Amino acid sequence: MELKADRLTKQYKNKIAVDRMSFSLTEGVTGLLGANGAGKTTLMRLLSGILLPTCGSVSWNGMDVGAEEYRDVLGYLPQHFGYYPEFSGRDFLLYMAAAKGIPKREAVQKAEELAELVGLKDAARKKVRTYSGGMKQRLGIAQALLNDPQVLIMDEPTAGLDPQERIRFRELIAGLGQDRIVLLSTHIVSDLEPIADRLMIMKEGRLLWQGRWAAGNEDLESFYMSVIGGEQTTV
Repeated sequence: MELKADRLTKQYKNKIAVDRMSFSLTEGVTGLLGANGAGKTTLMRLLSGILLPTCGSVSWNGMDVGAEEYRDVLGYLPQHFGYYPEFSGRDFLLYMAAAKGIPKREAVQKAEELAELVGLKDAARKKVRTYSGGMKQRLGIAQALLNDPQVLIMDEPTAGLDPQERIRFRELIAGLGQDRIVLLSTHIVSDLEPIADRLMIMKEGRLLWQGRWAAGNEDLESFYMSVIGGEQTTV
């Protein structure tokens, strides 16, 4: 299983948001680090097939990510995902499951399993408008997992989570990365240090560094700052 970008570029008028990025992702958790405005969200939207590149390409096992088949293997959590405040959490998951073409019986079972997995079992029948910011974020994570995706892309998924929720989230992601590609973007270095197998560091649309990461070998915050400040280039 491989998600591959080849000289991927996205330009908006005079701004290059993603600048000739090439990389290959396989099973495991890849952390995408960069300050706000680095181009992380644009890159993730390109990898999800939501945006078309200005030039270059993105492929999944050799297939262009614009193909309909890619939707069946993709789970995506945008930084600001839409929800219906008058739906219960359970109804929202069932609605999203229907949109993804999941049969109703399977969807009901999946919604219950995922609500428990993300810690929303007791709140599943409450209206989403009553949820805290962290609960809404956990609901977003659950909807991204409905189709048991082989590629899971999440943009700032820990935003709004309290310290206990962040720990639970990291444990969840570590497990999910065992048999699928997980790409997780954040500007909070500590969210990645315990769980990332691989890192990609962006600045102003460019990929400065990519490679394997072993927690404990080096302080990630210090390494990240040295890359950003030293303007290292990827090999």
